[in-house]
Amino acid sequence: MTSKGERTRLLHSYGMNLDGTLYETAIPCLELTMEFQSNQLIYQKEYTKRQQIIYVLIQHLHDIEGWGYRKISKWLNQSGIKTLRGKNWFSSSVISVLKRKHERDIRNQQIRNQHFPSKVSKFEVNYYIFD
Repeated sequence: MTSKGERTRLLHSYGMNLDGTLYETAIPCLELTMEFQSNQLIYQKEYTKRQQIIYVLIQHLHDIEGWGYRKISKWLNQSGIKTLRGKNWFSSSVISVLKRKHERDIRNQQIRNQHFPSKVSKFEVNYYIFD
C-alpha cells in the first residue's frame, strides 16, 4: 500500500496532476556546434639558448671531431656541464639529444611547415525539448 505522498510523487514523475490531468514536463536542451581545422593548434616550444648550445657542441664533437657517444658524455661530465634536468650525462642521453633534434626537424619540415588551409564550419544552434 502506498501513502498519499508517495502516490503524489509517482504521479508527478509521470507528468500527471492529482486530478488525473496531464501536464507537460519538458527539458530544454541547447546544442552549439562548430568545427575548426588547422595545423597550427599545438604550441611549439622553442629550444632554449642552453639547449641550442649543447646540441651544437655535441654535434660538433660527434660529426667533426669523430668522438663516440661515451667519450662525449665523459667529457661533458668532466667539464661540469649537466643535462637540462641537472643530471650527469650518459652515452644514451647524448644519443637522445641528437636523435630528438633530428626527429623534431623532420616533423617541422614534413608536417608543421606544410600549409593546410584553415577551415571553420557553419556555426549551428539547435534547441530541443525532451519529453
